[in-house]
Amino acid sequence: MEDRHFNYIKDITRHERQRTLEVNIGGVAVGGDNPIRIQSMTDTPTKETELTVEQIIALAKAGADYVRCTVKGIYDAENLKNIVDELRKRGYTIPLVADVHFNPRLAEIAAKYFDKVRINPGNFYDKRARFEAKVYSDEEYKQELQNIEEQFIPFLKMLKNTNTALRIGANHGSLSDRVMSRYGDSPSGMAESVLEFLRICKSVDFNDVVVSIKSSNTRMMVYTVRLLNYKMRLEDMQYPIHLGVTEAGEGEDGRIKSAVGIGALLGDGIGDTIRVSLTENPENEVPVAKKLVDHFKSYRNHEPINASLIAQTNPFEYERRATRPVLNMGGEELPVVVADLGDRSLKEMLPVRGKMVPDYFLSGNKIIDIKGESNPIISLEEYLFESTRWGRLKFIRTNKMEFDSFMAKNPEIIMKLKQTRKTVLILESFNKNPMAELRAFFTALESHIWKVPVILYRRYNEEKLEDLQIKASADLGGLLIDGYGDGICISNDNERITFTELKDLSFGILQASRMRMSKTEFISCPGCGRTLYDLQETTKNIKEHFKHLDHLKIGIMGCVVNGPGEMGDVDYGFVGVSQNKVTLYKGLKPVKRHILFENAVEELEQLIRENGDWKDPEN
Repeated sequence: MEDRHFNYIKDITRHERQRTLEVNIGGVAVGGDNPIRIQSMTDTPTKETELTVEQIIALAKAGADYVRCTVKGIYDAENLKNIVDELRKRGYTIPLVADVHFNPRLAEIAAKYFDKVRINPGNFYDKRARFEAKVYSDEEYKQELQNIEEQFIPFLKMLKNTNTALRIGANHGSLSDRVMSRYGDSPSGMAESVLEFLRICKSVDFNDVVVSIKSSNTRMMVYTVRLLNYKMRLEDMQYPIHLGVTEAGEGEDGRIKSAVGIGALLGDGIGDTIRVSLTENPENEVPVAKKLVDHFKSYRNHEPINASLIAQTNPFEYERRATRPVLNMGGEELPVVVADLGDRSLKEMLPVRGKMVPDYFLSGNKIIDIKGESNPIISLEEYLFESTRWGRLKFIRTNKMEFDSFMAKNPEIIMKLKQTRKTVLILESFNKNPMAELRAFFTALESHIWKVPVILYRRYNEEKLEDLQIKASADLGGLLIDGYGDGICISNDNERITFTELKDLSFGILQASRMRMSKTEFISCPGCGRTLYDLQETTKNIKEHFKHLDHLKIGIMGCVVNGPGEMGDVDYGFVGVSQNKVTLYKGLKPVKRHILFENAVEELEQLIRENGDWKDPEN
């Protein structure tokens, strides 16, 4: 087949970090042969020197390579020098990044003191999006780009003179009306928003640039970064890429969602620096990011993966692998969760209530359904010689090497396998690079035109739940985002992690990869110096109050930079607009403005009730 757009990375069967330019940021370089850098962001008011310096030091001690501070106004910008001076006085030289929206003048001030400036191409020169439809002629569009160039080039010259690096960072939902009018609020629009600025950088030979595209939607984030990476290569650009899932949330949800999105791209070899955005204390982000980066070090020097064809999926948009249904697996069915019982009995684990009830249970060499009926797990050899004795449903457990060897010896068996309507594969990998080997297995299935449903199986031996969450989410998330897998099963040999924690992890991975909703989706930003209320406490209160509304997505945003646009596809939103006041949204439409903070949760409940989306919690 013609690989028009499937070669977004050099080789999908080999884990190899892609080459990028080296960019110096305050003496700590990113890209090139440098390790993947880890960064975080302060959530203190930047005009408060002592508070901000203390938090930067805490992040440096936690192991961050860079720290970003918001610059929302002139007082913040003018205080950057004091922050730098105080840090140097205390012996800290960690590179600092200024986060600027809406105001190029603030970026110019920040460039004098900080080591890098982050701008958002959607609101730096263009007006903030009003989500209004306007058709631009080619000439009008060209003129708008020329206007940007005339303003941007002097800024780049200033950055050169001050040895300040630049990050061009687009976020889903914060594109300009101009870009959306031509490309939509889509991966193409987000990629083009960044490329417009990169082309100007390239035209004046300004190479100290890092790029990023983020979204709270892991699919959107992965597809868009891949598309940007592909288009940059076409235009001979090798700028380092920063990865992150915006508004990932807190606790288990934030860790799983970040590992799914960032992990899918690190598995591709894309990414030179990452941030795990959690609605928690900023220092909590750094160890999670470190664990994620370290996990992909284990992918290095993996065993060769035999694959005669490249993956036949479009890496820039979602398309689930077509399979024939077997009971509630495959076809149009939601991916199933197979929970490992270990040494427990099914009776011990039931009744489990709510949406997070496993569909099947793994117990030794059999799979048990929710009614208690057992189905055997067999090998390909057993199927070949004794297929007539198996019951209504057969689970064949295999891996790619075994499958390839078996098919080479028994080429006639594929016709028999394709004809059965009662077979499901349980697919595992013992390769250091399981993501690539499992992708290659799906390529083999496609070459045989075998539409069998597949359960993705991973086995670990982790003592800490966070470690398991990061590894399993990273290993499985990229496959699910690419449309591979009709279910998942996660085992862990260490009994410190409970059955319930394993079960919840499986459902969490499916939700984070947007394959199966099983609980309320809370999209909460990590907070920064712009945040206008106690974001962490508010997030906990909102989650507790609305956690039973498992059919809804609710956005919780600290300020108007992250909301409303970056709430993406939420059903309802809660956005700080001034001190102790919030505006409530239905989708992207503000419907209750400047609500007193102390009344906001009750007002949000009333809004949900008025729109018919409320249901009372079960006792």
